[in-house]
Amino acid sequence: MFILGVFSLQAQNTEGKEFWLTYGKYANAPVGSGYVMIIRIVSGSQPSNGTIVFTNLPNGNPNKVVSFNIGAYQVFNHLFVDPQKESVYNTVTGTSNLSVHINASEPVTAFFFNHGFCAEATNLFPVTTLGTKYHQISYTHQDPIIQDAYAVVATQNNTQLWHNGAFVTTLNSGQVYYRASTDMTGALITSNNPVAFFAINQGAFIPHFTQGGSTYHKQIMQQLAPVHTWGKKFLVPVTLSDRERVRVVASQDGTDITQVGGTLQTTVQGAQTNLNNLQTGEFVELEITLANNGCYIEANYPVGICSFMTSFDNFSVATPAQCWIPGIEQTVSISLVSPFLTNLFVVPKPINHYALIVTPTPTKENTLVSVGGGPPVPVSGGFWKDNIDAGMSFYNMPLSNSSTPYIFTNQQKLFILGYGAGTLVQGANSYYYLAHSAMRELDAAFYANDIHFQDLKDNSMCEGDVHFLAEIEGLHPTHPDRITWWIDGTEYLPAKTLLSWDKPFSAGTYEIRMDVVYENNETVSKAGTLIIKSCNQSAAFFANNVLHSELKDTTFCNKNVNFRAEIEGLHPTASDSIMWYINDVFETSQATWNKPFENGIYEIKLVVHYDNDTYATLTGTLKIQALWIKIRNVRY
Repeated sequence: MFILGVFSLQAQNTEGKEFWLTYGKYANAPVGSGYVMIIRIVSGSQPSNGTIVFTNLPNGNPNKVVSFNIGAYQVFNHLFVDPQKESVYNTVTGTSNLSVHINASEPVTAFFFNHGFCAEATNLFPVTTLGTKYHQISYTHQDPIIQDAYAVVATQNNTQLWHNGAFVTTLNSGQVYYRASTDMTGALITSNNPVAFFAINQGAFIPHFTQGGSTYHKQIMQQLAPVHTWGKKFLVPVTLSDRERVRVVASQDGTDITQVGGTLQTTVQGAQTNLNNLQTGEFVELEITLANNGCYIEANYPVGICSFMTSFDNFSVATPAQCWIPGIEQTVSISLVSPFLTNLFVVPKPINHYALIVTPTPTKENTLVSVGGGPPVPVSGGFWKDNIDAGMSFYNMPLSNSSTPYIFTNQQKLFILGYGAGTLVQGANSYYYLAHSAMRELDAAFYANDIHFQDLKDNSMCEGDVHFLAEIEGLHPTHPDRITWWIDGTEYLPAKTLLSWDKPFSAGTYEIRMDVVYENNETVSKAGTLIIKSCNQSAAFFANNVLHSELKDTTFCNKNVNFRAEIEGLHPTASDSIMWYINDVFETSQATWNKPFENGIYEIKLVVHYDNDTYATLTGTLKIQALWIKIRNVRY
């Protein structure tokens, strides 16, 4: 397939080999034949086989184990039968075995869809991305009988669980703790081993803004990401609705939030009425609109964000839905999405399905989509919305193919949300979920030449200096070993206690490790594999035969400029092997090209993709000052 020679999936993302799932009730409804529940598994570049195990069903029950075997870039769907529905349906606070365990031989992405009275969907996070610290993010209902809820699935035996610091229970692998109460947004749930955490509100009431003023409550469900993956910068996009609500939860005391594009809600029960000095677990609520091109949010400490679909005016009306919003730090180069189309389900709704693409604005036009591994083509059917403050753009693309994944690519990074909605006549249903993103560890991380430590093994570098930079939340201020760096198991003493340092490396493979001591004296280690190659590569570009590095000392009188790239070691097949930009706006992929300019100063940038999958960026300042002479006719 064309796509295989161009991109590699990042090391730590929503794709994996092992997943856990559980579910909870909708309002006061029993589970039964009226429910449609489905697990959807999407394979990546390799065929995969595995099992779906319903842990609460006894051994020997024919419904306990479901096997699957799927080819590369294919989709597997399992529609639950009634005993399987009952085996995941939590109804009362306490401990149970109501879980599902998914194992695959090769990395896949996994999703869960349910349709009782209304629709809801969530992605599933692989076990490798799970953590021990979560905050609930949910909503409330005007009827106290209908409660907020969450569920925790243990991935290891002897997992101890705490709610707001109070010990709750001990779970073994596959066991579930379900808790129902009033709105628990901000509640802190911690454990001694990694767990899967699901927000499962029994029937949220979220304000609607439709012409008729109709309001609905509906169950909302979303698997939430652990705190160690939370970011500080976000673009919250908007679906094809009039407006949405966003909840932002603080992970640390003293959190200050700035936002552009949203309206702070000051009458929401439990929410804070200002954006400054939030304490751990406190939250604010914003209203955002498509007209404002979404909302840019930045915080001094990591925050968790969920966006809530409230209405769908373009299609009359829809019920509430909840989606986890990853930080800008969690973008990837390639995303696999497969929509929940109507012909898969007993209930023919919702009917309109979309991918919501988020990517940097300067390179948005480089976003391509391949259906089932076919030739990549530009995204179509929607329109770009540019958020100037975030420097990011988003695109609502309709989806119509249910038999194979959509593969979205952009070497300059993206993440994908998925959603669907139907009209009032069709059932007023909607769902909203994170489709694909990175799940990098951000609480204590280091970067080598701007590459995250978990991505290093997929991004080789050429011989020479490597720049290391650490970003750490809660670093001990005075401990003599608060930061230590290790190369192949030996401490590199010149970098002790340094957040930033440089070192030359020759060709080879190196394990780089960073040990960190936090303020509470806890110690963590972060390690990545640095791959250094011997490169025979060089690149230069010329404007009217002037070398790029000398452009700043040259002023052109001719507005027409000829550009030429000279590159050694160019990648022979990559779609992004040559990329030119003018003032950070993509121009062309041609090695030679010509363009007329108006008088002014322009930043010319050439990004080169070498044959060892490394990149080089060359820049030059182009100055145009064409002379204009007017000769007057003089009569003597």
